[in-house]
Amino acid sequence: MRPILQLYRGYANEQELIVMGHVFKREFNYDFQKKNLKNAKSIINLFRIKTLENFDVYLKYDGQEIHTKTLDDGYFKFCIPLEKAEHFGWMNYEAYILHNNQKINCTGNFIRPHKGNLGIISDIDDTFLISHTRNFLMKLYILLFKNVNDRKVFKNVVPHYQALSAAGRNDEEEQNAFFYISSSEWNLYRFIVKFTKIHKLPKAVLLLKDIKRGMTDFFMSGRGSHNHKFEKIKHVVEFYPTLKYVLLGDDSQHDPVLYERICKIFPVTVTAVYIRQTGKNKKESTLKILKNLESLEVEVCYFKDSEEAIAHSKSIGII
Repeated sequence: MRPILQLYRGYANEQELIVMGHVFKREFNYDFQKKNLKNAKSIINLFRIKTLENFDVYLKYDGQEIHTKTLDDGYFKFCIPLEKAEHFGWMNYEAYILHNNQKINCTGNFIRPHKGNLGIISDIDDTFLISHTRNFLMKLYILLFKNVNDRKVFKNVVPHYQALSAAGRNDEEEQNAFFYISSSEWNLYRFIVKFTKIHKLPKAVLLLKDIKRGMTDFFMSGRGSHNHKFEKIKHVVEFYPTLKYVLLGDDSQHDPVLYERICKIFPVTVTAVYIRQTGKNKKESTLKILKNLESLEVEVCYFKDSEEAIAHSKSIGII
Protein backbone atom coordinates (compact mmCIF):
# COMPACT_ATOMS: atom_id res chain seq x y z
CA MET A 1 0.00 0.00 0.00
CA ARG A 2 1.50 3.30 -1.12
CA PRO A 3 1.98 5.86 1.71
CA ILE A 4 1.01 9.52 1.26
CA LEU A 5 3.14 12.56 2.06
CA GLN A 6 1.10 15.65 3.00
CA LEU A 7 3.00 18.95 3.26
CA TYR A 8 1.66 22.09 4.94
CA ARG A 9 2.56 25.72 4.37
CA GLY A 10 5.67 26.66 6.29
CA TYR A 11 7.29 29.91 7.36
CA ALA A 12 10.73 31.43 7.80
CA ASN A 13 12.48 34.42 9.27
CA GLU A 14 16.05 35.51 8.56
CA GLN A 15 17.54 32.77 10.75
CA GLU A 16 15.24 29.74 10.53
CA LEU A 17 12.93 27.81 8.24
CA ILE A 18 10.03 25.75 9.65
CA VAL A 19 8.08 23.30 7.48
CA MET A 20 5.85 20.42 8.53
CA GLY A 21 3.46 17.73 7.40
CA HIS A 22 2.08 14.23 7.93
CA VAL A 23 2.72 10.80 6.46
CA PHE A 24 -0.43 8.73 5.97
CA LYS A 25 -0.69 4.98 5.48
CA ARG A 26 -2.81 5.37 2.34
CA GLU A 27 -4.56 7.92 0.19
CA PHE A 28 -7.74 9.49 1.55
CA ASN A 29 -9.92 11.29 -0.93
CA TYR A 30 -12.15 14.21 -0.12
CA ASP A 31 -14.34 15.19 -3.06
CA PHE A 32 -15.20 18.83 -2.51
CA GLN A 33 -18.17 18.57 -4.89
CA LYS A 34 -20.04 15.82 -3.06
CA LYS A 35 -23.43 16.55 -1.54
CA ASN A 36 -25.31 15.48 1.59
CA LEU A 37 -24.59 11.87 2.65
CA LYS A 38 -21.67 11.54 0.24
CA ASN A 39 -20.10 14.66 1.71
CA ALA A 40 -20.71 13.31 5.24
CA LYS A 41 -18.95 10.07 4.31
CA SER A 42 -15.97 12.01 2.95
CA ILE A 43 -15.72 14.13 6.10
CA ILE A 44 -15.92 11.08 8.38
CA ASN A 45 -13.20 9.39 6.33
CA LEU A 46 -10.95 12.39 7.00
CA PHE A 47 -11.14 11.48 10.68
CA ARG A 48 -10.50 7.77 10.14
CA ILE A 49 -7.10 8.19 8.52
CA LYS A 50 -4.14 6.05 9.50
CA THR A 51 -0.75 7.65 10.04
CA LEU A 52 2.74 6.17 9.97
CA GLU A 53 5.01 6.70 12.97
CA ASN A 54 8.81 6.84 12.90
CA PHE A 55 8.68 7.03 9.09
CA ASP A 56 11.63 8.53 7.21
CA VAL A 57 11.06 11.97 5.63
CA TYR A 58 13.61 13.94 3.60
CA LEU A 59 13.65 17.72 3.05
CA LYS A 60 15.43 19.21 0.03
CA TYR A 61 16.31 22.87 0.45
CA ASP A 62 19.13 25.16 -0.72
CA GLY A 63 21.28 22.29 -1.92
CA GLN A 64 20.85 20.34 1.31
CA GLU A 65 19.04 17.07 1.95
CA ILE A 66 17.91 16.77 5.55
CA HIS A 67 16.47 13.63 7.13
CA THR A 68 14.00 13.24 9.99
CA LYS A 69 11.33 10.76 11.14
CA THR A 70 7.65 11.19 11.94
CA LEU A 71 6.29 11.35 15.47
CA ASP A 72 3.77 8.90 16.93
CA ASP A 73 0.86 10.52 15.06
CA GLY A 74 2.65 10.67 11.71
CA TYR A 75 3.49 14.36 12.11
CA PHE A 76 6.90 15.72 11.22
CA LYS A 77 8.49 19.12 11.51
CA PHE A 78 11.78 20.47 10.18
CA CYS A 79 13.31 23.47 11.97
CA ILE A 80 16.32 24.42 9.88
CA PRO A 81 18.84 27.18 10.69
CA LEU A 82 19.49 29.49 7.75
CA GLU A 83 22.76 31.24 6.97
CA LYS A 84 21.25 33.83 4.67
CA ALA A 85 17.84 35.18 3.73
CA GLU A 86 17.89 36.62 0.23
CA HIS A 87 14.31 36.18 -0.94
CA PHE A 88 10.97 37.21 0.53
CA GLY A 89 7.35 36.29 -0.06
CA TRP A 90 6.02 32.83 -0.85
CA MET A 91 8.57 30.23 -1.99
CA ASN A 92 8.58 26.51 -2.70
CA TYR A 93 10.27 23.66 -0.89
CA GLU A 94 10.48 19.95 -1.68
CA ALA A 95 10.30 16.84 0.47
CA TYR A 96 10.05 13.15 -0.22
CA ILE A 97 9.53 9.75 1.35
CA LEU A 98 10.65 6.33 0.13
CA HIS A 99 8.41 3.39 -0.78
CA ASN A 100 9.87 0.21 -2.26
CA ASN A 101 13.09 2.16 -2.89
CA GLN A 102 11.22 4.73 -4.98
CA LYS A 103 10.87 8.40 -4.09
CA ILE A 104 7.44 9.89 -3.50
CA ASN A 105 8.02 13.61 -4.03
CA CYS A 106 5.88 16.51 -2.85
CA THR A 107 6.20 20.29 -3.19
CA GLY A 108 5.05 22.72 -0.51
CA ASN A 109 5.21 26.50 0.10
CA PHE A 110 6.61 28.66 2.85
CA ILE A 111 6.57 32.38 3.47
CA ARG A 112 9.32 34.72 4.53
CA PRO A 113 7.43 37.99 5.16
CA HIS A 114 8.50 41.09 3.33
CA LYS A 115 9.89 43.70 5.66
CA GLY A 116 6.96 45.72 6.90
CA ASN A 117 4.75 46.55 9.80
CA LEU A 118 1.89 44.07 10.12
CA GLY A 119 1.34 40.43 10.94
CA ILE A 120 -2.26 39.22 11.02
CA ILE A 121 -3.41 36.26 13.12
CA SER A 122 -6.97 35.05 12.69
CA ASP A 123 -9.13 32.30 14.08
CA ILE A 124 -11.25 30.39 11.54
CA ASP A 125 -14.57 29.04 12.84
CA ASP A 126 -17.11 31.83 13.39
CA THR A 127 -14.41 34.42 12.77
CA PHE A 128 -14.55 34.25 8.97
CA LEU A 129 -16.09 30.78 8.32
CA ILE A 130 -19.70 30.50 9.51
CA SER A 131 -19.65 27.37 11.69
CA HIS A 132 -22.24 27.83 14.48
CA THR A 133 -19.71 26.77 17.11
CA ARG A 134 -22.09 27.78 19.91
CA ASN A 135 -24.59 25.13 18.74
CA PHE A 136 -22.85 21.73 18.66
CA LEU A 137 -25.58 19.93 16.69
CA MET A 138 -25.80 22.70 14.10
CA LYS A 139 -22.01 22.78 13.77
CA LEU A 140 -21.95 19.00 13.25
CA TYR A 141 -24.75 19.15 10.69
CA ILE A 142 -23.03 21.83 8.63
CA LEU A 143 -19.66 20.06 8.77
CA LEU A 144 -21.22 16.80 7.57
CA PHE A 145 -23.83 17.90 5.06
CA LYS A 146 -22.56 21.19 3.57
CA ASN A 147 -19.69 20.79 1.13
CA VAL A 148 -16.95 23.36 0.71
CA ASN A 149 -18.88 25.20 -2.02
CA ASP A 150 -21.94 25.55 0.23
CA ARG A 151 -20.09 26.90 3.26
CA LYS A 152 -20.28 30.66 3.80
CA VAL A 153 -18.14 33.53 5.01
CA PHE A 154 -19.51 36.43 7.01
CA LYS A 155 -20.57 39.52 5.09
CA ASN A 156 -17.73 41.98 4.40
CA VAL A 157 -15.06 39.77 5.99
CA VAL A 158 -13.22 39.25 2.69
CA PRO A 159 -12.64 42.96 1.89
CA HIS A 160 -11.47 43.50 5.48
CA TYR A 161 -8.94 40.66 5.28
CA GLN A 162 -7.78 41.71 1.82
CA ALA A 163 -7.25 45.26 3.04
CA LEU A 164 -5.23 44.03 6.03
CA SER A 165 -3.17 41.84 3.71
CA ALA A 166 -2.33 44.78 1.44
CA ALA A 167 -1.97 47.43 4.19
CA GLY A 168 1.14 49.55 3.80
CA ARG A 169 2.13 47.85 0.55
CA ASN A 170 2.78 49.50 -2.82
CA ASP A 171 3.43 46.26 -4.70
CA GLU A 172 0.59 43.81 -5.34
CA GLU A 173 3.09 40.95 -5.07
CA GLU A 174 3.92 41.95 -1.51
CA GLN A 175 1.44 40.95 1.18
CA ASN A 176 1.50 41.11 4.96
CA ALA A 177 2.01 37.79 6.72
CA PHE A 178 -1.28 36.02 7.53
CA PHE A 179 -1.70 33.12 9.97
CA TYR A 180 -4.90 31.13 10.49
CA ILE A 181 -4.60 29.56 13.94
CA SER A 182 -7.52 27.39 14.95
CA SER A 183 -8.79 24.55 17.11
CA SER A 184 -9.77 22.74 13.91
CA GLU A 185 -7.58 19.70 13.38
CA TRP A 186 -5.04 19.00 10.64
CA ASN A 187 -7.65 16.60 9.20
CA LEU A 188 -9.43 19.67 7.78
CA TYR A 189 -6.35 21.33 6.28
CA ARG A 190 -7.23 20.74 2.63
CA PHE A 191 -10.84 21.77 3.24
CA ILE A 192 -9.75 25.08 4.81
CA VAL A 193 -7.22 25.81 2.04
CA LYS A 194 -9.87 25.13 -0.62
CA PHE A 195 -12.43 27.30 1.18
CA THR A 196 -10.07 30.27 1.51
CA LYS A 197 -9.18 30.03 -2.20
CA ILE A 198 -12.85 29.96 -3.22
CA HIS A 199 -13.56 33.13 -1.27
CA LYS A 200 -10.28 34.89 -2.16
CA LEU A 201 -9.18 35.19 1.44
CA PRO A 202 -5.45 35.93 1.91
CA LYS A 203 -3.06 33.03 1.50
CA ALA A 204 -1.93 32.11 4.99
CA VAL A 205 0.09 29.71 7.07
CA LEU A 206 -2.28 27.34 8.89
CA LEU A 207 -1.45 26.17 12.39
CA LEU A 208 -4.04 23.64 13.51
CA LYS A 209 -4.68 21.17 16.30
CA ASP A 210 -3.19 17.65 16.50
CA ILE A 211 -4.65 15.25 13.97
CA LYS A 212 -7.59 13.01 14.93
CA ARG A 213 -7.63 9.31 14.01
CA GLY A 214 -11.00 7.84 14.94
CA MET A 215 -14.75 8.35 15.19
CA THR A 216 -14.63 9.22 18.90
CA ASP A 217 -12.19 11.98 18.06
CA PHE A 218 -14.47 13.19 15.25
CA PHE A 219 -17.27 14.07 17.66
CA MET A 220 -14.76 16.10 19.69
CA SER A 221 -13.56 18.05 16.65
CA GLY A 222 -12.74 21.65 17.58
CA ARG A 223 -13.56 21.03 21.24
CA GLY A 224 -11.47 20.46 24.35
CA SER A 225 -8.55 22.61 25.45
CA HIS A 226 -7.67 25.65 23.35
CA ASN A 227 -4.30 26.20 24.99
CA HIS A 228 -2.55 25.00 21.83
CA LYS A 229 -3.86 28.16 20.13
CA PHE A 230 -2.24 30.32 22.77
CA GLU A 231 1.07 28.49 22.38
CA LYS A 232 1.00 28.77 18.59
CA ILE A 233 0.12 32.47 18.64
CA LYS A 234 2.87 33.09 21.18
CA HIS A 235 5.32 31.18 18.98
CA VAL A 236 4.45 33.26 15.88
CA VAL A 237 4.83 36.56 17.74
CA GLU A 238 8.18 35.42 19.14
CA PHE A 239 9.29 34.18 15.72
CA TYR A 240 8.61 37.60 14.12
CA PRO A 241 9.27 40.01 17.00
CA THR A 242 9.53 43.16 14.88
CA LEU A 243 6.03 42.94 13.41
CA LYS A 244 3.00 44.69 14.85
CA TYR A 245 0.08 42.30 15.15
CA VAL A 246 -3.65 42.39 14.48
CA LEU A 247 -5.57 39.57 16.20
CA LEU A 248 -8.98 38.53 14.87
CA GLY A 249 -11.34 36.16 16.66
CA ASP A 250 -14.87 35.74 17.96
CA ASP A 251 -16.69 35.47 21.27
CA SER A 252 -18.06 31.92 20.78
CA GLN A 253 -15.22 30.22 22.64
CA HIS A 254 -11.96 31.42 24.18
CA ASP A 255 -10.44 33.94 21.77
CA PRO A 256 -10.89 37.01 24.03
CA VAL A 257 -9.15 35.26 26.96
CA LEU A 258 -6.32 33.95 24.78
CA TYR A 259 -5.78 37.32 23.12
CA GLU A 260 -5.74 39.08 26.48
CA ARG A 261 -2.95 36.76 27.62
CA ILE A 262 -0.97 37.49 24.45
CA CYS A 263 -1.37 41.26 24.91
CA LYS A 264 -0.16 41.04 28.50
CA ILE A 265 2.97 39.14 27.47
CA PHE A 266 3.68 41.33 24.43
CA PRO A 267 2.54 44.78 25.63
CA VAL A 268 4.06 46.76 22.73
CA THR A 269 3.53 44.22 19.95
CA VAL A 270 -0.24 43.88 19.48
CA THR A 271 -1.79 46.86 17.70
CA ALA A 272 -5.44 45.81 17.56
CA VAL A 273 -7.82 43.06 18.61
CA TYR A 274 -11.03 42.33 16.68
CA ILE A 275 -13.75 40.14 18.20
CA ARG A 276 -16.83 39.10 16.25
CA GLN A 277 -20.11 39.00 18.19
CA THR A 278 -21.72 35.62 17.49
CA GLY A 279 -24.87 35.91 19.60
CA LYS A 280 -27.73 38.39 19.81
CA ASN A 281 -26.04 40.34 22.58
CA LYS A 282 -22.50 41.27 23.45
CA LYS A 283 -20.99 39.21 26.24
CA GLU A 284 -20.17 40.99 29.48
CA SER A 285 -17.07 38.85 29.95
CA THR A 286 -15.77 39.89 26.52
CA LEU A 287 -16.56 43.56 27.12
CA LYS A 288 -14.60 43.40 30.37
CA ILE A 289 -11.57 41.89 28.65
CA LEU A 290 -11.62 44.42 25.84
CA LYS A 291 -11.86 47.30 28.29
CA ASN A 292 -8.80 45.91 30.02
CA LEU A 293 -6.96 45.73 26.70
CA GLU A 294 -7.78 49.37 26.05
CA SER A 295 -6.01 50.18 29.33
CA LEU A 296 -2.93 48.52 27.77
CA GLU A 297 -3.30 50.89 24.79
CA VAL A 298 -4.45 48.13 22.46
CA GLU A 299 -7.09 49.17 19.93
CA VAL A 300 -10.21 47.00 20.20
CA CYS A 301 -13.32 46.43 18.13
CA TYR A 302 -16.24 44.22 19.18
CA PHE A 303 -18.40 43.98 16.07
CA LYS A 304 -21.38 42.19 14.55
CA ASP A 305 -20.72 43.03 10.89
CA SER A 306 -17.25 43.24 9.37
CA GLU A 307 -18.24 46.63 7.94
CA GLU A 308 -17.75 47.92 11.50
CA ALA A 309 -14.31 46.30 11.63
CA ILE A 310 -13.33 47.91 8.32
CA ALA A 311 -14.40 51.34 9.56
CA HIS A 312 -12.42 50.83 12.77
CA SER A 313 -9.29 49.72 10.89
CA LYS A 314 -9.53 52.84 8.73
CA SER A 315 -10.05 55.06 11.79
CA ILE A 316 -6.85 53.86 13.45
CA GLY A 317 -4.85 53.98 10.22
CA ILE A 318 -3.95 50.33 9.70
CA ILE A 319 -5.76 50.10 6.34
